[in-house]
Amino acid sequence: MKNSPILTPEELLIQWQGHRSLTRRTIKRFPDDKLFTFSIGGMRTFGEMCQELLSMTVPSAKGIATGTWTQFGEIEGAPITEPVQTKKELLEMWDWSTAKLEEFYTQTDPERFQQTDTAFGQWKGKVWWLLFYAIDNEIHHRGQAYVYLRALDIEPPAFWER
Repeated sequence: MKNSPILTPEELLIQWQGHRSLTRRTIKRFPDDKLFTFSIGGMRTFGEMCQELLSMTVPSAKGIATGTWTQFGEIEGAPITEPVQTKKELLEMWDWSTAKLEEFYTQTDPERFQQTDTAFGQWKGKVWWLLFYAIDNEIHHRGQAYVYLRALDIEPPAFWER
């Protein structure tokens, strides 16, 4: 098989940012009073799931770029240091983390994707795998949010519009 990439690093960033944009639109669809209170079947609220995503985004982007990983949940330089509690705070943190993701990602040497690293002191794998884990985790939680929105009689954003 010819050794050529399926995606360039720039195209992968566009894909990741497309997912970030779609999740942001999903957050916006939630009624303010349901984002941190509504759940089904013992799952966490979507607000809580988004807090997890925030805890991963910037530290993952920085770790991918530099090989320096913080402990899970440590978000250096965040404009809000406590867990978010409102949709307004969540969107503010979402926008900040998305900009930081791009800042760190664009500093990443493409050779880094084939290196092995350990994210958050616990997940060992190729850097490309760690990056996909962050994206997959966001998709997974967004899927849960779609179920919540439908249970609330709210149409989720079209998943293909990234």
